[in-house]
Amino acid sequence: MAGTNSERTMIAEGPAIILVHPQLGENIGMVARAMANFGLAELRLVNPRDGWPSEKAISAASKADHVIEAAKVYASLEEAVADLEFVYATTARDRYGYKEVRSPVVAADDLRGRFRAGEKTGILFGRERTGLTNEEIALADELVTFPVNPAFASLNLAQAVLLMSYEWMKSGLASVEDTPFDALPQRPAKKEELQGLFDHVEETLDARGYFRPAEKKPKLVENLRAILTRPSFSGTEIQVLRGIISCLDRFTRESPRGVTNPNRTRNRRPKEPRDLDE
Repeated sequence: MAGTNSERTMIAEGPAIILVHPQLGENIGMVARAMANFGLAELRLVNPRDGWPSEKAISAASKADHVIEAAKVYASLEEAVADLEFVYATTARDRYGYKEVRSPVVAADDLRGRFRAGEKTGILFGRERTGLTNEEIALADELVTFPVNPAFASLNLAQAVLLMSYEWMKSGLASVEDTPFDALPQRPAKKEELQGLFDHVEETLDARGYFRPAEKKPKLVENLRAILTRPSFSGTEIQVLRGIISCLDRFTRESPRGVTNPNRTRNRRPKEPRDLDE
């Protein structure tokens, strides 16, 4: 799988993800995959409709085996949250009550703080079609809702888990600008290399009559150099560009590189073979 590396440390921590009456095994598997992507590992299932374990869930999890294998099944939501100290319930609908409603960013930061303090926490997700009931939401401490299109607010179960899992992972970064890897360092192009590119391009174009009429050549050259100096080329990039120009300058569509000699006259008859006895 692209992006996986068994030699690196697997992150497996954070709040429990609790699916209340999930319906399709495929959705459970995609939830497990989303959790594994962002370092969550504890999956709790309350009465999955199609039973457990599920081959469809295993297949859809795409190698998030540690999440699937450790998943626990509960007969009721009360049992699933019994050992937790703080629980969020996710919802896309307006809920009239006295529970605080948080954004995913605020909720994730709160969960991160509770995790660091040693608290056991969880996030509730409801049925694919109808979400959580009011009775189930009553078992949570606070609500979390997503900034979605109010006229089309329904989220796929795995999408909802992915959004919260992403915010959880982001809450643990030293900076929201952190990335898991950086671009490879490259040496900036020297001015003589850039000048060589200018000369190469201008000579190639000049040979093909690009700078017409002649009195407009200085302005055309000025515009061309302005375009070529806009990006901050590296030395390697200059070499690539000049290689491209050399290829276009030397070879044609009719005589591409590696097929024929571009300097050979087209339709020239081949030389007669020499007699080996001569």
